[in-house]
Amino acid sequence: WTTDDIAKLKHCWFDNDPSITRFDPFQHRHLITPFIKHSHRSNISTMNRRIPASGRKDATRIRIEKMEAERQERRRAMQERKQTKRVEGERQRALGNPGDIDFIGLVQTWRDTHETQARDHAIAASQVPKICICVRKRPISEKEREKKDHDSITCYHPHVTVHNAKLKVDGITKYLDHTTFRFDHAFDETMNDEVIYEHSANPLVDFICEGTGGRATVFAYGQTGSGKTYTMEGIQSRVAEDLFRTILSGRKPCSEETTQISVAYFEIYGGYVQDLLNERKKLKVLEDAKGEIVVTGLKEFEATDADQFLDLISTGNRSRTTCSTEANDTSSRSHAICQIMLRDYETGKLRGKLSLVDLAGSERGGDTKSHNTQRRTESAEINTSLLALKECIRALGVKKDGTKHVPYRASKLTLLLKDCFTSKQARTTMIATVSPGASSADHTLNTLRYADRIKEQKIVIDSSELNIKTTLGVMDQVKEEKVAIDSSKQTIKSTPDTLRKSASSSIKKKKQLASSMKAAQKKKDEEEWRQAAQAIFEQEEDLLNTHMSNISESAQLLTEEGRMLQQVQQEDVTDDEIEAYATRLEEIIERKTDLVEHLEEKMASFRQTLKHEEELSKRFTIS
Repeated sequence: WTTDDIAKLKHCWFDNDPSITRFDPFQHRHLITPFIKHSHRSNISTMNRRIPASGRKDATRIRIEKMEAERQERRRAMQERKQTKRVEGERQRALGNPGDIDFIGLVQTWRDTHETQARDHAIAASQVPKICICVRKRPISEKEREKKDHDSITCYHPHVTVHNAKLKVDGITKYLDHTTFRFDHAFDETMNDEVIYEHSANPLVDFICEGTGGRATVFAYGQTGSGKTYTMEGIQSRVAEDLFRTILSGRKPCSEETTQISVAYFEIYGGYVQDLLNERKKLKVLEDAKGEIVVTGLKEFEATDADQFLDLISTGNRSRTTCSTEANDTSSRSHAICQIMLRDYETGKLRGKLSLVDLAGSERGGDTKSHNTQRRTESAEINTSLLALKECIRALGVKKDGTKHVPYRASKLTLLLKDCFTSKQARTTMIATVSPGASSADHTLNTLRYADRIKEQKIVIDSSELNIKTTLGVMDQVKEEKVAIDSSKQTIKSTPDTLRKSASSSIKKKKQLASSMKAAQKKKDEEEWRQAAQAIFEQEEDLLNTHMSNISESAQLLTEEGRMLQQVQQEDVTDDEIEAYATRLEEIIERKTDLVEHLEEKMASFRQTLKHEEELSKRFTIS
C-alpha cells in the first residue's frame, strides 16, 4: 500500500470510527474490499482519460473525418461537372447541336486529334477516271434537332468516319465505335454545290464535249432524306450553265454551229418507264438488231440556252413520284434519269451523252415494317435495282476491252443505262449522300459500304496480275515452240531418224496445244463458278436479313394478337369492338401471308442459285 492509500483508509474508517483503535488490513478486510473496488474503477477511468491522441478512438474519429472530407470533395466535383455539362449543353444547343453531351464531347475530342489528317481537294486531272466516288454530308436538320440527334459523321478529305455511339456492358460507360472509309472526295456540311460540282460533274461536261461519243453518268445515291435530290438539282443547274458556256466558247470540238443539245427526262417506277416531259406517258424498252437499247415513245426536247434547259428540268422534277414514308415525308419512290444528248446538226449522230440519275432512297427492312403492300413492293424493287447497279459499276471498273461481263440486264435501271456500262468511253461519277444524325449511323454505314464496294480496287489488281502472268506464259510457250521448230528444221536435213523425232515432237506440240486450250476453258469455268459463289453469299445474307426481319415482325404481331384476345374476351365487349377486332385480325393475317410469300420468293431464288452453282461446280470438277 502506498502512503496515499493508507491516508485514505485512515480518513474513511479509522478517523470516523472511534471504535477502531488499531488498523489491521486482515481484520478490517470487509472495509478494505469496497475501497479497493472503488479505487480500481477510479484508476481505470483515470487511465482512459490519460490515453494519448494517437489511441484507438481518436484514430477512428480521424478516419471518419477523412472519409467525410473525401465525400464532400466528390460531391463538390460532381456539382462542378454538372454545372460544366449544363453550360456546355446550353452552348451546344445555341450552336444547333442538341443531343448527348458526353457523346458530343467524345466526337469533338476525336476530331481535335485527327483534324491534321484533312487534305485539300486536288484540282481535277486532265484525264477523267473511269469511276469517281464522292461522299457528301448534309447539315443537321430540324427534325434531327427535335429528336436530339448529335453529329456522328466526320469528313476529313479523303476520309469519312462514322462515330457510332455505344454503351459498355455495365450500361453506364459511354464510348464510340469509329469506322473510317477512304474515297476520291469527301465533302463536309460546309461545302457548297459549286465545290461539289467542280470535282464531280464538271470533268464529265468537258469529256462529252470532246465529240468522240463519250458516255458520262452521274449518280446520286443514299438513304432517303440524306439530300440526294437537293444535290442533283444543284448539279443540274450548274451543268446547264457550264455546258452552254463550253459550247459557245468554241474551245471544244462540239461548238454552237455543229452541235444540237436535247434533253429527255423519264423515271422508273414500279417496273414501268414514264416520260416526265410528256404527261407521264408509259414507255416501252426494246433492243434493236444492233444490241442498242431503245425507249420507244420517249420525247427529246431541244434546248437553245441555259434558261430553256432549266425549265425542262424543273418540269420533270415536279412530275416525279414521291410519297411519305417513315424515314422521309417526301421520299422519292422512283429513279429519275435526265439524259442530255449532244448530236450533230447535219447527221444527227450522237457525239456525247450525259446522264444525271437521281436514285430512289435506299431503305432497310426495318423501315418498311408499317408500309402497305405497294410501299413494300416499291422498296423491294428499289433495293434490287440498286444492287444490280452496284455490280454493273464494279464490272465497269475492272473490264478490259469488253471481256468482263457487265450484268446490265439484272434490272430495268441498268438496262436503260446499258451504253454507259458497255461503251469503251464510259465514265461514271457516284455521289453518296449521308445523314449526320446518330440515329442514322446504321444507314450511313450501309451507304458507305455500298460506295466502298464499288470503288474496290482489289479485283483490278488481281485481274491485271492474272493478265500479266497469262501473257508471260503465252510468250514463253511461243518462244519454246519457235526454238523447237528451228531445231526440227535442222534435224530434218540430217537423217531420217531425226525426221521421225520431229514428227513425234509435232504430235507432242498438238497435245500441248490441246492441253492449253483445256486449261483456258477450265479457267473460264472457274471464274464463272466464283461469280456464282459470290452471288450465293450475297443472296444468303439477304435471305438471313429477311428471315430475321420476319421473325421480329411476327413476334410483334403475336403480341398484338394476345392483347386483342384479352380485350375481346371481356364480358362488357361491344359489337363495335368485335368488328374492330375482326378487321384488325384480317389485316394481321394478310400481313403474315405477305411475309411468308416474300420469304418464299427469297428462298426459291436462293435455291435456284444454289442449283446453278452446283452444276457449275460439277462441270468445273469434271473439266
